[in-house]
Amino acid sequence: MKSQVVPRAQCIAGARAVLDQARRRIAADYAAGRLSPEQTAQYERLIAKARVAAAA
Repeated sequence: MKSQVVPRAQCIAGARAVLDQARRRIAADYAAGRLSPEQTAQYERLIAKARVAAAA
């Protein structure tokens, strides 16, 4: 019996697709005001952290 191995690139592409979908959903919820104040604060901290990382 031979097992199949999923290529690393395919695994990474699949994981990125799921993360991108979650990011889009969170961004849409944020834009629509559907996040709690705690979630909004956390989202804004993550956005600020990403901007700093991108600038570096």
